[in-house]
Amino acid sequence: MSHTYEFPRPALAVDCVVFAIDEGALKVLLVQRGAEPFASDWALPGGFVRLEETTDQAALRELREETGLSQVFLEQLYTFSSLERDPRERVVSVAHYALVRPAAVQGGTDASQARWFALSEVPPLAFDHDGILTMALERLRGKVRYQPLGFELLPPKFTLGQLQRLYEAILGRELDKRNFRRAFLRMGILEELDEMQDNVSHRPSRLYRFHRAEYKRLVKRGFNFEI
Repeated sequence: MSHTYEFPRPALAVDCVVFAIDEGALKVLLVQRGAEPFASDWALPGGFVRLEETTDQAALRELREETGLSQVFLEQLYTFSSLERDPRERVVSVAHYALVRPAAVQGGTDASQARWFALSEVPPLAFDHDGILTMALERLRGKVRYQPLGFELLPPKFTLGQLQRLYEAILGRELDKRNFRRAFLRMGILEELDEMQDNVSHRPSRLYRFHRAEYKRLVKRGFNFEI
């Protein structure tokens, strides 16, 4: 290297908050730490950034190594730089978050195991990860008001009830059925099908699918979804 620096530098890390909708509940992916500090405690997947990596590349690698989860689209959330967030040394972490379909996961590298947790069952987390999770959840709940969700989370054909339960799981509250359906149908991104549910014990509901081109256009443009 042609230049060196005389000033001390903090270590750079990444942390990943990965949400999924499973059985009508919003869940988060956690790993159980296999090494100190906080051995056996639960934490968000993450680790240190290598010299040859960007923070995005490091986040994807750590997620793959610690959980086996790959091909996840992560967005940067926030940079956490509290002076005492890591007892080992001065560490700055760039947190990322995502909402994905639930998938089988397994622990790896310095994680003894990986599991999906319902938000109501999340244990106390290592480091400052409770605060990172709280901020990621707030960001996700804010995002549903300006960007439609569901294309990558619902089956190709779904009912309006399934769509509403997806939003209720994210927002953590019940929504008015009539207002929700009126607002979504007004957006023009749903295509009503001449098909009904089958193999259900209740009265079958009409099936819909997303209009792919209109959905992508609305995601790109953004919108104001008051529910």
